[in-house]
Amino acid sequence: MKILKEQTICEWKNVTPQKPESGSKLGIALSTIGQLPINGLRHKPEKGTNGWYIWCGTELSDAVDFFSPLHIEHIGSYLPEVASYLDLPAGYRFLIDGNDFEDVWFDSELLNA
Repeated sequence: MKILKEQTICEWKNVTPQKPESGSKLGIALSTIGQLPINGLRHKPEKGTNGWYIWCGTELSDAVDFFSPLHIEHIGSYLPEVASYLDLPAGYRFLIDGNDFEDVWFDSELLNA
């Protein structure tokens, strides 16, 4: 199901937005930028992070250095297409291919991690 252009992602999914705090950090897999699809998942915000982890491609690595910290204000310089998803609350995931495919869903396991 595709979002209607006049709706926000949160309106489409019927959830209350949880905007990342200014100055908070997300985890981004810089070495994967340029691959498709683009993946994001959000844990509960804590200790200066906003809970978001974003990577590109089909593989999610468990390597300690896979994700790098990035202030939320800089995500637009790397992956501007994810900005509209970042108000989704903790527990949400998204998968986009940069064209027409878009999937957003709730994953309760993210709240237990």
